[in-house]
Amino acid sequence: MSVFAILDPAVGLAHDVVAALAQVVPTALAIVLFTVCVRLALHPLARAAARGEKARARLAPRIAELNRKHKGRPEKLQASLAELYREEKASPFAGCLPMLVQIPFFSVMYRLFTTPNDLLGHTLFGAPLGLHVGSAHGAGEWAVFAVLYTGLAALGYVNFRRARRAQAKQAAQATQPSQPAQPALALLPYLSFGTVLFAALVPLAAAVYLLTTSTWTAAERAWLHRDGAPEPAVPALA
Repeated sequence: MSVFAILDPAVGLAHDVVAALAQVVPTALAIVLFTVCVRLALHPLARAAARGEKARARLAPRIAELNRKHKGRPEKLQASLAELYREEKASPFAGCLPMLVQIPFFSVMYRLFTTPNDLLGHTLFGAPLGLHVGSAHGAGEWAVFAVLYTGLAALGYVNFRRARRAQAKQAAQATQPSQPAQPALALLPYLSFGTVLFAALVPLAAAVYLLTTSTWTAAERAWLHRDGAPEPAVPALA
């Protein structure tokens, strides 16, 4: 039995909701509406994460001072950092919460759109929602995939630029500018384009979901950080 089988109850519920919406609107639009509703429900977690990021930025000078004060004494440093976060009612892990919560939802949607079901028989501008790009034929089907991939690539570029700016700002504020940057960290912004590559491996319905949730993520991040608060240099999960 597949490990994804434990998601079957949630997949069935998601299918029923999308199918119900598809009785009123086109199935592709039903996928968009369902995704937006779920992301809207998760928005409070994103707001909490943004507050955590702002708190960490505010505490950065004090954290740097603790790093200098307790250099070579990791146990003392961890205790001091824990006390600092406790006093400020902040958490170093708050920014990870929305991403972790999205993983089950992402897994449910992935299984829904990669397991044969009646939803995948519907079409988007003539292209079946269960169609893979490698099986596309005709200008119409290729055009649908091209539009979706172009949208994902544009969002990837926006996130790439944002991550590069965040890294440059963090480097400028670093307490040890002479320390060489790690190659792995320099490659992190390029993960922003991973969604495009993944979309090429899944059916059209999953690509619609990816474009919807990626658009929501980009807009939500821009809104929550509109006051100039620093953004994470690591691209968030769509």
